[in-house]
Amino acid sequence: MTFFKEFKEFAIKGNVFDMAVGIIIGTAFTKVVNSIVADLIMPVLSIFIGKINFQDLAYVFKEAELDAQGNLISAAITIEYGNLIQVTIDFLIIAFCIYLVVRMFNKLRKKSENEQDGTVSTPRNIELLAEIRDLLKEKK
Repeated sequence: MTFFKEFKEFAIKGNVFDMAVGIIIGTAFTKVVNSIVADLIMPVLSIFIGKINFQDLAYVFKEAELDAQGNLISAAITIEYGNLIQVTIDFLIIAFCIYLVVRMFNKLRKKSENEQDGTVSTPRNIELLAEIRDLLKEKK
């Protein structure tokens, strides 16, 4: 029974929920980035390179051999580098977007840390309440 109790404590902790939310958001974010790459960036790049789909790019060492009926005798030997280019573009866009998000959160954190600066004096009524609290603790 202790195993289930420990697992429940582990699953209820905020880190597990944060991780689950991060995975779900990451999955959705990947779909958005894939759409940006396929629908916006690749058409613009296709103007310069002449192809819209990098996944078809390959270097052929040996063409496929077919017999008279069109049956495959031996497969082509190729290096298909196009998918690597496509995935690299996706990665760079995702990395750049994550960089922007982390940068924004860091600025917000620095701003909130500056607002919590300890040099601001505590109001007099709060100080008096703290003294009363301390005196009541001493009596007990």
